[in-house]
Amino acid sequence: MIRIDIPGFGPVRLEHLVIDFSGTLSVDGRLVPGVGERLNSLAESVTVHVLTADTHGKALSELEGINCKTILLEDKNQDGQKEDFVKGLGVETVASIGNGNNDRKMLAAARVGIAVCLAEGCAIDCLSGADVLVSSATDALDLLLKPNRLKATLRF
Repeated sequence: MIRIDIPGFGPVRLEHLVIDFSGTLSVDGRLVPGVGERLNSLAESVTVHVLTADTHGKALSELEGINCKTILLEDKNQDGQKEDFVKGLGVETVASIGNGNNDRKMLAAARVGIAVCLAEGCAIDCLSGADVLVSSATDALDLLLKPNRLKATLRF
């Protein structure tokens, strides 16, 4: 479990990390360097779930050897599928990371929603559901590995 007490934002007790793959952890289907090691480090504290439409068909091979549960989504209602998954885990125990329109509802539902803007961009609606925006997948994961960074960003 990851515990962070954030003044004004409240206590955060995370048991799950739910992450999009395409455009969030990867660019053109290839995992961003440094992401695998960070995911494995986080998996020591939380259960890591990767939910993906697998746009490039490479998610399973790219995530091989990483301690995570990979879920391939159906073609329709992906935003709803992701939101329902987060709700099923218990929204107060979830941090989520994503970049696309199909991530917007899961970011809004999760206790902590982190939007990432890599080479594929970040959908405007995704931003409206997020608590934080970062410019790299490694920065997003580091917010959870180094919780004082998240505390500094979200306090008020």
